[in-house]
Amino acid sequence: MNSIFLRIYGGMLAALVLVALLGVGTLHLVNEVRGDQYREGLARGTFRLMADNLLPMNEVERKRALVVWSRLLGIPLELQALSDVALDSSERNRLQRGHVLVRQTGPHSAKVYGLLDGKQPLLLTGEIQQISEQLARATNYLLIDELIRYPVSEQPRRLDELKAAKQFGFDLRLVRLADATLDLDQRRRIDEGDTVMALGKGGDSIYVFSGIVDTPWVLEIGPLYQMNPYPPQLLVLIGALGLSLIGLIVYLLVRSLEQRLRALESAATHIASGRLDARVPTRGADSVGRLASSFNAMAEHLQTSLNTQRELVRAVSHELRTPVARLRFGLEMIADAPNDSARRKYMEGMDSDIQDLDKLVDEMLTYARLEQGSPALNFQQVELKGLIDQVIDELAPLSNKVRVECGAVLSVQADGACWVEAEPRYLHRALQNLVNNAMRYAEGRVLISCQVGYKRCRIDVEDDGPGVPEEAWERLFSPFLRLDDSRTRASGGHGLGLSIVRRIIYWHGGRAQIGRSESLGGARFSLVWPRRQGD
Repeated sequence: MNSIFLRIYGGMLAALVLVALLGVGTLHLVNEVRGDQYREGLARGTFRLMADNLLPMNEVERKRALVVWSRLLGIPLELQALSDVALDSSERNRLQRGHVLVRQTGPHSAKVYGLLDGKQPLLLTGEIQQISEQLARATNYLLIDELIRYPVSEQPRRLDELKAAKQFGFDLRLVRLADATLDLDQRRRIDEGDTVMALGKGGDSIYVFSGIVDTPWVLEIGPLYQMNPYPPQLLVLIGALGLSLIGLIVYLLVRSLEQRLRALESAATHIASGRLDARVPTRGADSVGRLASSFNAMAEHLQTSLNTQRELVRAVSHELRTPVARLRFGLEMIADAPNDSARRKYMEGMDSDIQDLDKLVDEMLTYARLEQGSPALNFQQVELKGLIDQVIDELAPLSNKVRVECGAVLSVQADGACWVEAEPRYLHRALQNLVNNAMRYAEGRVLISCQVGYKRCRIDVEDDGPGVPEEAWERLFSPFLRLDDSRTRASGGHGLGLSIVRRIIYWHGGRAQIGRSESLGGARFSLVWPRRQGD
């Protein structure tokens, strides 16, 4: 993923999925533990009560009691030796500490074990299908059987003792029939000795009522819940864990990006303080990596531009020194001139120097305007053959020894015309500069030709001069560059003409090229750009 935002959001999504999975797993484990505790709480008091009743009995009485209880409860009960039951060490320890062991065998069924801790430890086991209802009925039978052994007035106290000793997982109390929350039909059934189950308020719990014969008491068991609601503290803990995990993952994702941004900030600070060679390490192809590459390109361009500016200032100072010195010399000579003819001669020389300075300033302004950014270009339809003829008419009369000619004109257009999209004023300036340059170094001939294709167009300017060494082709378009061998300084010019040509054709979406003329043997300068702007 190359986007920093996708990386962060992807990491956060992965964290949320991980937290959700951990939360589901945690809730599942908690649900299992609390389910075991819930089932044990329901079965603990009843099985302890049965185990305590069986403990003082002999073998025959135990068998008779198990048969009666199994028939009344509808569940099979049996006694087994502790050594005959496959239990692990933790389960044995729980039984020996007085707990009741509940093994779930189905969605609503379970096998319950209670320990008879006598000389020979025995296990009371029962297979319960509906743990809430069956155990509630069994608890009623056993408690009523225990309570009727005491006087009516002592039965509430005895129930409280049993409740504390056996640790029932639900509430037990004796109420009078008139105080029980029952309707008339349910009260009638209790009078007949039946056991009644009633829903509590909200419908999420049940109560079990059984009347005690020959007493005013009704034994009430409940409320019995399917499962207690999850405590809100657990949800808060899971939320805190999720937020912490998300924060850690986001921190690890953002930390490396922050370090790279700090490196970028440090490089920007160094450049602002003048250290233009500062660069940023480029790592990765994400947004920060692309930003570092763009920053380095910007710094490289800035360093190059400043170096070019310094060279430009030095070159301009050098170019201005010569005509200014000649003007000063001319002024001194005018003062000492013996006659009007001599003064006129010196004044003509000073006028030539002023024209030279004017051309230099004009070229500098043009170059600066093109170098600063895209100028206001008004692209129009330009006919190249007509433009070439216009430049020839303007420049050919300036030299008697050099002949400027129009060469081959090739076009894919039906009428043979050479219409292209260009900025007329700037394209005219670029072609004029190339022809001026060629005339300056040609020995006797300059040839201008053009080609117009379906997508691109081209103008070639060739001369029969000494040409340009191949090793100088790349740097020939640099500002204020003039070669000192075949193209000597004596030829004139300021070294900005070709630089202006390069910038003009650049803003046309094309490029300027240099090579060797095959037909004339000298240099060949070419301008290539799209026939239609935007293609």
